[in-house]
Amino acid sequence: MRFTRLTASRSIGTRGLAAALLATCVAAPALAAWEPTKPVEFVVPAGTGGGADQMARLIQGIVVKHKLMKESLIVVNKSGGAGAEGFLDVKGAKGDPNKIIITLSNLFTTPMATGVPFNWKDMTPVSMMALDQFVLWVNSEKPYKTAGDYIAAVKAAGPNKIKMGGTGSKQEDQILTVGIEKATGTKFIYIPYKGGGEVAVQLVGNHIDSTVNNPIEAVAQWRAGQLRPLCVFDDHRMPYKGKVTETQSWGDIPTCKESGIPTDYLMLRGIFMAPGVTAEQTAFYVDLLKKVRETPDWKDFMEKGAFNTTSMSGAEYRAWLEKAEAMHQQLMTEAGFMAKK
Repeated sequence: MRFTRLTASRSIGTRGLAAALLATCVAAPALAAWEPTKPVEFVVPAGTGGGADQMARLIQGIVVKHKLMKESLIVVNKSGGAGAEGFLDVKGAKGDPNKIIITLSNLFTTPMATGVPFNWKDMTPVSMMALDQFVLWVNSEKPYKTAGDYIAAVKAAGPNKIKMGGTGSKQEDQILTVGIEKATGTKFIYIPYKGGGEVAVQLVGNHIDSTVNNPIEAVAQWRAGQLRPLCVFDDHRMPYKGKVTETQSWGDIPTCKESGIPTDYLMLRGIFMAPGVTAEQTAFYVDLLKKVRETPDWKDFMEKGAFNTTSMSGAEYRAWLEKAEAMHQQLMTEAGFMAKK
């Protein structure tokens, strides 16, 4: 609470002074915490229908439903250049607190692969919302019941005969595909698409042979009996036991390591702001996103999409980003995906 300057002569008694102070306190307005004063642009550096797009639109819906913010949150997809369009837009909005962006691991891979002048440190970290899993999917019409069955078929077909579809080039899906190749001695034809939604549709149509889509990007097709999950690229099985289909839950899917594919990968789902914003402005979004994660809507989304629910902000988040950047530097170098200088 702010007090205005009070002047009083010695003739004012104690009671009079107290009354004057009380009147001043009542009259002075409280200092309000910062909040947006115009609509906030929520940038998605990826195509529509994919995991980042779905999460951004869910957050938008939760904010509206639970009236968590006075101003509106407007989702805008800027996927050009493997997400570089979105990242450069936010980087260039220095000091603008009315723009946020949801990130996936292209936060690291895009500048490494393209040489575009951007680094995650060019933005302001806000919160990690979750980590996303990757699952090896095939069309349910195919005979493969396990990841081992599928890899045996890929080997039998020979190099560059089987098509693996994924989101973007030299990004998470292709990095993971290279990891599978190295772990199993196979070689796929990698087919890039704009987003995970399109990838799932292409697999349903048998235009590709497999994908490493995130759970949320293919759950509808799994539930409909069109796709079959073979394994999850994590050290442990997913903890969700509720049935997604009549017979299976996310927890029933074996790890790829169990299935003879010794590789794993988790992807960031995090929120950033433009550079040059204040601590108070950042704190508003940290608090807003904490409220989002506390809603039943969010918890339901986490289970339906089989997310790893790890979240963090502040120094802990920055330390995680530093380690993740170093890991991606190594993976991209090993895959031969780094931009030539």
